[in-house]
Amino acid sequence: MSTIFFFFSPLNSSKQRQVRKKTVSFSSMPSDRKMNSTAACMAFMLEGCEMKKVRSNSRMYNRYFLLDPDLRWLRWEPSKKDSEKAKLEIKSIKEVRLGKKTPVLRSNGLSDQFPEECAFSIIYGDNYESLDLVASTADVVSTWVMGLRYLVSYGRHMVGVVEASQPSVRTSWIGSVFELADIERQGQIDLFRATQIIKGLNPGMRESRIELKFKELQKARDCYGEGIDLDTFVEVYCELCTRSEIFFLLVQFSSNKEYLDSKDLMLFVEVEQGVEGVTEELCRDIVRKYEPSVEGRERGYLSIDGFTHYLLSSECHIFDPQHKRVCQDMTQPLSHYYINSSHNASLLEDHYWGSSDISSYVRALRMGCRSLEVVVWDGPDCEPVVYVVLDVINQYAFESSEFPLILCLVTHCSVPQQRVMAQHMKKILGDKLHLEPPSPDELYLPSPEKLKGKILLKGKRLPPETQDSEGEVTDEEEGLEMSRRMVGFRDFELSKREQKHWEICSFNEVDANRFANEYPEDFVCYNKRFLSRVYPTPMRIDASNMNPQDFWKCGCQIVAMNYQTPGLMMDLNLGWFRQNGNCGYVLRPSIMRDEVSYFSANARDSLPGVSAQLLHIKVISGQNLPKPRGSAAKGDVVEPYIYVEIHGIPADCAEQRTKTVSQNGDNPIFDESFEFQINLPELAVLRFVVLDDDYIGDEFIGQYTIPFECLQPGYRHVPLQSLTGEFLPNTTLFVHVAITNRRGGGKAHKRGLSVRKGRKAREYTSTKTTGIKVVDELFRASTQPLREATDLRENVQNAMVSFKELCGLTPAANMKQCILTVSSWLLNSERCLRVTVDLSEAYPTMEAQGPVPELLRKVLTAYDTWLNIVGTMIEVLREDTNNVVSAGLDFHEDLHRIGAKEGLKGRKLQKAMESYAWNITVLKVSLCVCTFLWIHDSNLLSAQRSNTLALFVSQILYSIFPNVCGHTLVMSVIMPVQYNSLQQIIMTPHY
Repeated sequence: MSTIFFFFSPLNSSKQRQVRKKTVSFSSMPSDRKMNSTAACMAFMLEGCEMKKVRSNSRMYNRYFLLDPDLRWLRWEPSKKDSEKAKLEIKSIKEVRLGKKTPVLRSNGLSDQFPEECAFSIIYGDNYESLDLVASTADVVSTWVMGLRYLVSYGRHMVGVVEASQPSVRTSWIGSVFELADIERQGQIDLFRATQIIKGLNPGMRESRIELKFKELQKARDCYGEGIDLDTFVEVYCELCTRSEIFFLLVQFSSNKEYLDSKDLMLFVEVEQGVEGVTEELCRDIVRKYEPSVEGRERGYLSIDGFTHYLLSSECHIFDPQHKRVCQDMTQPLSHYYINSSHNASLLEDHYWGSSDISSYVRALRMGCRSLEVVVWDGPDCEPVVYVVLDVINQYAFESSEFPLILCLVTHCSVPQQRVMAQHMKKILGDKLHLEPPSPDELYLPSPEKLKGKILLKGKRLPPETQDSEGEVTDEEEGLEMSRRMVGFRDFELSKREQKHWEICSFNEVDANRFANEYPEDFVCYNKRFLSRVYPTPMRIDASNMNPQDFWKCGCQIVAMNYQTPGLMMDLNLGWFRQNGNCGYVLRPSIMRDEVSYFSANARDSLPGVSAQLLHIKVISGQNLPKPRGSAAKGDVVEPYIYVEIHGIPADCAEQRTKTVSQNGDNPIFDESFEFQINLPELAVLRFVVLDDDYIGDEFIGQYTIPFECLQPGYRHVPLQSLTGEFLPNTTLFVHVAITNRRGGGKAHKRGLSVRKGRKAREYTSTKTTGIKVVDELFRASTQPLREATDLRENVQNAMVSFKELCGLTPAANMKQCILTVSSWLLNSERCLRVTVDLSEAYPTMEAQGPVPELLRKVLTAYDTWLNIVGTMIEVLREDTNNVVSAGLDFHEDLHRIGAKEGLKGRKLQKAMESYAWNITVLKVSLCVCTFLWIHDSNLLSAQRSNTLALFVSQILYSIFPNVCGHTLVMSVIMPVQYNSLQQIIMTPHY
């Protein structure tokens, strides 16, 4: 059985430093050095490396840092100080922070001089001072942070000394795998078998890479060509199958050295992954499901291999599993949904030279398409060419979705054959065909729920006097010019007065684009009640696709796509419709559905009264990235980089890219963070695109597209898809996702989006004048409450971020992580600290009892400030704003009449209606934001009443404090009567 030992030389430390300093340069960690265990981290720190020490005056100095052989001191040199002063005792360390998490590292003079991933801070002493450091690479930072955190947790015990009789859980498991393969019990296995075992344990890993590693190690040990023994097998497995970024994560959360127990896993799943209702039993189930070793499953331990399997599983997929089934309200009118639509489904290639295939209809239906174009031609013997298509549709219409299918008929046949076609439809489709006439008394179309299992027909009804030779109707003839000659669409004002709710207009993409640019508000309002279909221009002879987002932002429900043409546009379409169980229907944003609301399709800034959200994406690594299909350049070498794209309304569209990774390109480490401001989350789509950097031309490796609303927070794997949409086996990206409210201003590429915005620099959303006196007087009264709402909203965001920063966290952190940090300070303190949490009032307060360190006092003060502002915002503004909204809505039914009475008509009356809708939207959104802003930033999205926060905080504290790190921690919690399950306890560590 193989065992890892630590041997610490008793050499004089100063002599040791002088010798080793010559061999380590301030460049990067050697490429052949992989940190796959705490032993490797300790060895690296004992050897030492050069880093920059940052002082409070923002100046940086090169210093050589290393760990003393006795593991008790961190030292650095050269220094003007006496060598005995240029050191830090490990046991004085309170916390090790990754990134720019202290005031010194966040200062304006330094923030742009080095990347986030190259900085870390050591918090030490009773006054929580900081030693701020910048390393050459993220790998060096990870090694130091991992090693120091390990020492802080176990430095008082026998750190790193592993008895020969106590092999690790992982080593025992790998040994048992080897023994099963060693059938002849010779103590070795052949190279082929060893390679296949490791490949079987890590699908996606190239055999050539495994073989090469075995041969390299055998050559280094002078046993090249011999069988593979246990030690070699264990070393190769640990080298190839340990993902350092996951091992680093495990050490962060582990209270048991190199594995997670059920309590560790519970904290990770609840605090970092944002999963609600986590129990120890659930975590034990995770261990039983993903831990490969029998010993680990029996003891309830999740080793690095089990943790890796868990993070790669569907449970840690970036796509929220709630959206894999129908999860939206399906009882609203059909016009309130986006509908997955196909154009010319029968074509395999382009419009003019492409062949036709009936199987394309099957493929489209199975991909969730709910609107198909059926082209009908005159056939022989008075039989229209449609019979086979109808059979296929009848068979597959509801295989993937039970919601209504819309058939858009494009007829190229005479009237007599159209009559035959109608008979065929009735006979073949039978009861599926929806024949019930629309009710003139209704204002909207029926809901998808009501039309389940039904096939709807969309076609042009010709006038009764039409001659037999005039029967041909195509999409183009349903376009704008032909429609003007036949009772079709003329303009939005006329349609509002005369169009029936069951009538559908088809727009050529050119015309639809013109309406979107010239009348963006009118187009959105039109689509609240009526269905509109946008089809590609005939000029797209190559069957290329238009961007569906250009028309979704206008509220257009049916955007017909060429399913046979892969690429960005189809990625957006297919990714978008995944969010509601891939049923083909997606509920549009409420701002596009509400009868009284204002939205401009071309909004290039934040929406009226809406507090934008920040999407924080950290691209950590890639796994098993293949060579681009058909590529012959560079042999098997891949040099990948990633584009992270946001698609949505114009104000949200953005993209950023990572650096190119030249070494280990099939399993690259990126460690790059990006921020995106999202103004309309309900219409935003996130897309990852992986490309191979090549001087001839960058080539496509894979992509994944996901609606913003489907993102899961925390550490997630992203499965990559090929150009044609197939998932690439075992090919993923590893990312971290966090979503927060916007705080302040600034641009992401300049100052960062988390810059505070002072009151003078704030932009206040105001109401607009309608020209109707009585209405304007009402809205004028809301001016001051709106300004107060803006001020309080910004103050809440600033106070919350200040609280997070004092806790040593980023603005992307949630309340659970903040409370966990404060609790860890109390646990690791040498002094007896007491903090009371009062949950008896509407909002939970935290108060220090007796003397506490200055930093902890600042944290508690920041928390109290945030809580006071939240209370003011909710209690004061809710009633004021709600009253104005209610009074304003009273005018809605008679607004047209009142405006006309005051002399408004034509465009002026239309403008008054738009201004009224703007005002209502601003007030309604301000009310919603005031009510839920604090809930969102506290990670309490499902909370309905303020006392839910009290219960939430109590549950966090209760789950964190008992039996942490071998100590029993109890807390002082004053509970309201309805929460008497927890009694008053004192927050003091007991040993």
